[in-house]
Amino acid sequence: MRTVFILLLTLLLGGCSAVDIVDSRETAALQKAGFEQSSMLLAEGGQLSYWQGGEGKPLLLIHGFGGSAVSSWQQVMLALSQDYQVIAPDLAWFGESVSAGTPSLATQTQTIMQLIEQLQLDSVNVVGISYGGFVTFDLMINEPKVDKAVLLASPGVLFSDNELVLMNQRFGVDTPTQIFVPETPKQMRRLLDATFVSFPWYPGFIDADIYDKYFAGHLAEKRLLIDSLPADRDRIAADLLPETLPSSMLIWGENDKVFPLYSGVGLADYLKAPIVVIPDGAHGISNDYPEIVSQSIKAFVQ
Repeated sequence: MRTVFILLLTLLLGGCSAVDIVDSRETAALQKAGFEQSSMLLAEGGQLSYWQGGEGKPLLLIHGFGGSAVSSWQQVMLALSQDYQVIAPDLAWFGESVSAGTPSLATQTQTIMQLIEQLQLDSVNVVGISYGGFVTFDLMINEPKVDKAVLLASPGVLFSDNELVLMNQRFGVDTPTQIFVPETPKQMRRLLDATFVSFPWYPGFIDADIYDKYFAGHLAEKRLLIDSLPADRDRIAADLLPETLPSSMLIWGENDKVFPLYSGVGLADYLKAPIVVIPDGAHGISNDYPEIVSQSIKAFVQ
């Protein structure tokens, strides 16, 4: 999605979608490495799309808000599939997945639990970034088949209402929904510029293509997912005993604007978990630093 050469080639070809070209290129690389895309029907209605490839102990990758499994994890999927059976779903209302259930973190967690059951996994390591980290944290509590968990740039239950206010101030908005559910390509660009270390400039119509591909669908459901997060936090935290959770590790960017590093340090202390800090990293570390992320995951879950 961020390869300048491909985008310039698109300009020369004319009439082709830059995003579709890059998406096709990334999925072709996955297929060449043995990955296959499948889907399963959900108990509540709808379907969950997921990619699967590699051999070894199952490793589940859960993407964040916006994008899809492939756009968030492609390089990490390729690296980890050399040692693990990698499973990367599109969360409900993202990518090619949709649920007929109520948009909430609990619904997302239930869809992943259905996937674990569908694949007949007896034990699985789980990795989640940002919003996917909230899903991972919920799985750590409710899915006994989770062995180890890795949280990337996701504070679990340790985000207060005041922290949300400060985040809104950093982005110059009134609510978190205005950050994570952009309604225009311009609003999307604000999110991307703050998420990645150096998201390159593209012509305006490229922004429109990215927005249409990854952000424009299911806006009402996505707003509900964000708006309900504080209630989900309170639900999860109500009877939480950190010492009963699976072993975990954190990976964080030093300059994360969404969830600042002190959030990660606080969660690491709360969970008594190690934390890997990526110097100069921002929020989108699975895309910006796939090698560091992959190596850190391998070292922890081996």
